[in-house]
Amino acid sequence: MALKAVHVSDVPNLDHVPDNASLSLYSTRLSKGVEMNRAATFKMPKFMVVGHRGNGMNVLQSTDGRMKEIKENSIMSFNSAAKHPIDFIEFDVQVTKDDCPVIFHDNFILSEDNGTIFEKRVTELCLSEFLCFGPQKEGRAGKSLLRKTKEGKILEWNVEKDDSLCTLQDAFQQVESSLGFNIELKFDDHVVYQQDYLIRVLQAILQVVFDHGKDRPVIFSSFQPDAALLVRKLQSTFPVYFLTNGGTEIFYDVRRNSLEEAIKVCLEGGLQGIVSEVKGVFRNPGAVNKIKEAKLSLLTYGKLNNVSEAVYMQHLMGIDGVIVDLVQEITEAVSDLIKPSKMGEGDGEMEVKSKPQFSQMELSFLLKLIPELIQL
Repeated sequence: MALKAVHVSDVPNLDHVPDNASLSLYSTRLSKGVEMNRAATFKMPKFMVVGHRGNGMNVLQSTDGRMKEIKENSIMSFNSAAKHPIDFIEFDVQVTKDDCPVIFHDNFILSEDNGTIFEKRVTELCLSEFLCFGPQKEGRAGKSLLRKTKEGKILEWNVEKDDSLCTLQDAFQQVESSLGFNIELKFDDHVVYQQDYLIRVLQAILQVVFDHGKDRPVIFSSFQPDAALLVRKLQSTFPVYFLTNGGTEIFYDVRRNSLEEAIKVCLEGGLQGIVSEVKGVFRNPGAVNKIKEAKLSLLTYGKLNNVSEAVYMQHLMGIDGVIVDLVQEITEAVSDLIKPSKMGEGDGEMEVKSKPQFSQMELSFLLKLIPELIQL
């Protein structure tokens, strides 16, 4: 599917929004738990831990059972993550061809029928077709669900605790209400999208958020720069973050190829922050100060965020939060390393768990060393 590219700068105002758009989308109600002002700056309340696709993504070929414990991007996974002291969960939203926002990461759904494997693009399914895959809410079996690895191997999507596919509305209605949602606006890297298609998709998502969000904290993010800029133009209630690989991968769209380019996108479009692959930050630690000087927030994602020492280093660098798969382990590590904890009380004194202490010189040395280490 090849579509004509149109830059979001060609949409100067909301006059381009379809006539049937709901006025409720443009509410000025602020979400609870985040701080925004008219200058479009956004301040995290504290160092945040965000559950990746809920309680963690599924890596079906992994030997680590934790990566196959609960079906990712499911209500079960979201509520499991909510049992830990996290601030937000992150999940991927796409819109079906009948305009229903659903939660699913991959661009294609794979299944098997009579020995034949087939794949269908999520956005070309209607809602009823999408929900037919995987276990059904009534307890009966649905169509088989397979997954293709990055290497092209096709595996059965087997996890220890399975759950049904779900919609964005399901998440708002069934997930612990105090848990924030980091909604990734998911688009295919290999497709060039028309402006009117992006508007239709974003309007469908915004409609659900404003109809069912209530006081839940919400952040939008996207790797698709035009989608990120456009959702910022369509509403001023919720913060918008630009997702980037931080230069660890190279794309045709130069806006996606470095943290410096990400800063430009945010400043030009009035976005509130950046979510970068953590390796991109460690390879270019000087960019953190540039991001802070631009009054932007910075979160990271990636495998290194499942290593507590890497998370603590980011805290020292001034990064605002991390998106992680090992929710229980990292929330415990953050509590130990970043938030002083009581070990016991006696004679009115409180013992606090020790944590590493670095001088500015030591921290400077570590920041210079890290880019070399992660080239491995």
